[in-house]
Amino acid sequence: MSVRPAPVPPLLIACALGIEHLALRTGDRDGAGGPVTVLRTGMGPKAAERSVTRVLADPALQGAAVLATGFCAGLAPGMHPGDLVVAEETRDPRGTIPCVGTELLVKELARTLPGRTVHTGPLTGSDHVVRGPERSALRATGAIAVDMESAATLLSAVRAGGRPVAAVRVVVDAPEHELVRIGTVRGGISAFRVLRSVLPTFFEWHRNVLLPRR
Repeated sequence: MSVRPAPVPPLLIACALGIEHLALRTGDRDGAGGPVTVLRTGMGPKAAERSVTRVLADPALQGAAVLATGFCAGLAPGMHPGDLVVAEETRDPRGTIPCVGTELLVKELARTLPGRTVHTGPLTGSDHVVRGPERSALRATGAIAVDMESAATLLSAVRAGGRPVAAVRVVVDAPEHELVRIGTVRGGISAFRVLRSVLPTFFEWHRNVLLPRR
């Protein structure tokens, strides 16, 4: 009697903004290893927490791997719009969540987007857009980038049950390249194009960290 293969656990990709969701919806979906849901959470940690908690309560997403993505503010000197950030961990006042498969993500991003700089390190959370001197204060904590949703997304994901989690962000502004309006600045357009290209990396991460090995 043949053995039916186990169902492939799903992948939940969470972002906050409409423009991020557009980039991910129009990216290359070939190579997905299982069901993929792209969730627009809304902006800010509270919105991310509510949305992720609600969606992961759906039995269809039981055991889903969760990857937070979208744009971020770089904290380190020398960062440029379009650079990539792979979080080793996410942080906010409620705690720190270790990320899974960081080395694999770095390797696959280098293959998928040759020539793009990939930074690794802690990704910190904020409840507001970070500007000016506040960057230096966050950088002094060891963080390399900041956004408003990744930490809340990953914390909500692990609270809903054990699962692989990760965060990959695209730098949209940095200390020497502060962004005013995302859709009208060259750096914002560059970041959009990069985000649109990262889905194959996410699918490879999903296959390697979650799917049963043969």
